Amino acid sequence: ANIDTLLFSMGEGLRILPVAALHDGKQFLIEKYSLSLIPSISLMDTNYRPLQGTQVLAMGASKFINEKPLPAVPVEIETISEQLWEGSKFLNEEFTKNNLLTQRKNYPYPIIHLATHATFNRGKPSNSYIQLWGNEQIKLDQVRELGWSNPSVDLLVLSACRTAVGNREAELGFAGLAVAAGVKSALTSLWNVSDEGTLALMTEFYTHLNGMTIKAEALRQAQLAMLQGKVVIIGGELRGSSTRGWVELPSALANVNNQNLSHPYYWAGFTMVGSPW
Repeated sequence: ANIDTLLFSMGEGLRILPVAALHDGKQFLIEKYSLSLIPSISLMDTNYRPLQGTQVLAMGASKFINEKPLPAVPVEIETISEQLWEGSKFLNEEFTKNNLLTQRKNYPYPIIHLATHATFNRGKPSNSYIQLWGNEQIKLDQVRELGWSNPSVDLLVLSACRTAVGNREAELGFAGLAVAAGVKSALTSLWNVSDEGTLALMTEFYTHLNGMTIKAEALRQAQLAMLQGKVVIIGGELRGSSTRGWVELPSALANVNNQNLSHPYYWAGFTMVGSPW
C-alpha cells in the first residue's frame, strides 16, 4: 500500500511504549516507517504548513535550585537558534513564564523549543511541571493558558525528560495536553536521557528538519543516524551525520569521550505526538 507513516492512538497502559524501538527480529520499526502518537484523530491538525524559513523561540535553563545542572543546554539552544535554524534564544534568568508569553506575543514563532527539566507525576495536574528559572514552573494544568493555539504553534519541542508520559487525567502528558491546547505537533520524551544524548538527538533533528517536509520523518532520520553509529562523541566533540560541522561539548561534559549513541536508550524515547506533518 506504499505506507510510509504510522499513527498510533494508544490505550491506557501502552502510551509509554517506545514504538520506535519495536523490533521484528531483523530491524527496528523506524527503519521502515516514520511514527507519531496521537491522543485521538479528532485532536489532530491535518493541515500542512511548511516550517522552512520560519523562526524558532529557543529557551532553557542549565542551572537549577533542586535539580541537577544541564550543562549541554546552552550549547543546545545556541546551536539550534544560530546555526541550524534562525531564531531567538533565552537562557537561565531569561527563561520565565512572563518572557515566554511576551516573546510569543511579540512574534508568532511557529516553533518553540524548551530545554530544561520536567517532571510528570500521577495525581493532580498541578503535581506535574516544566521547570523554568528559579522556583518558577509551568504546571500541567497551565498549558492551556500559554496561548499556543492563537496563532497555532506548529512544533513544540520539549527537550526534557518524561514529557510524553501520561495517565487517565492527562493522556500523553505535557505533549498530549499541548496538542489538545492547539499545538500541531510536539516532540517529547518518554524517559530520562543523558544530557549529551539529548543534545545529539536535537541537533540531528533540526539538521534533518531543515531539508524535509515531514517532521516525523526528520525525527526518524535523526534516530536512524544515531542507530547507525553516524552520531558519536570523540575528543570532546559531538560529530553528526551531516556536513554541518562539529559541536564542541561544554567543559562539564569533557569526560564524555568516544561514546557510541546507537543504543535505543539514546534515541527511542523521543516521540512525535500529534500530526506527523
